[in-house]
Amino acid sequence: MAFTAVAHAQNQPEATGPEWKPLFAPDLANADKPDGVWSITGGELTATADQCIWTKTQHENFTLDLEFKTADVTNSGVIIYCTDTKNWIPKSLEVQIADPFAERWAKAAPTWHGGGIFGHLAPAKQMTKKPGEWNRMTIEAMGKKVKVWLNGELTADMDMALWTSARKNPDGSGIPNWLSTPCAELPTKGFIGLQGKHGAATVWFRNVKIKN
Repeated sequence: MAFTAVAHAQNQPEATGPEWKPLFAPDLANADKPDGVWSITGGELTATADQCIWTKTQHENFTLDLEFKTADVTNSGVIIYCTDTKNWIPKSLEVQIADPFAERWAKAAPTWHGGGIFGHLAPAKQMTKKPGEWNRMTIEAMGKKVKVWLNGELTADMDMALWTSARKNPDGSGIPNWLSTPCAELPTKGFIGLQGKHGAATVWFRNVKIKN
């Protein structure tokens, strides 16, 4: 795989202390979700369909920390800065989760690889573990500056202000046509979401917490 290097390495932030709060309640009472799709069993959050689960409140200037586990050919993501949950794809930023050991995703465009910003910024390094193993991801979203760590490595370091086109990324790579809003024009406050089961491939989340 080919990846875009980030400017410098930084350690993945710790996620301990009283300032960290669960993103969703154990009974999901504070979540905006479709009926009968999302559930928590043994502390693991998963979905039976390709529908998202959202926060009911909007967030800005936050750090999000979570663990995820893929299945074979998983394609999922963590969605931030979403202003329209019914039409979220062009109105949000998605941190990609994907099974890199599946040929389908290994051969996809670098900006589709896990640990990057989907369609916009390839991860600096392939850090996603094999299906069935837990990964830890941290997303720091401070205004237009978004950083992503995956399993101890800084995999994405983005200044949204540089993404002024809806067709081309700053490095000249193409942007999928369904991502029709330039990142520079996206608000930096919005709902946070997790993408559910995509096709036949499940994804699991646990220990999802936020610090504002």
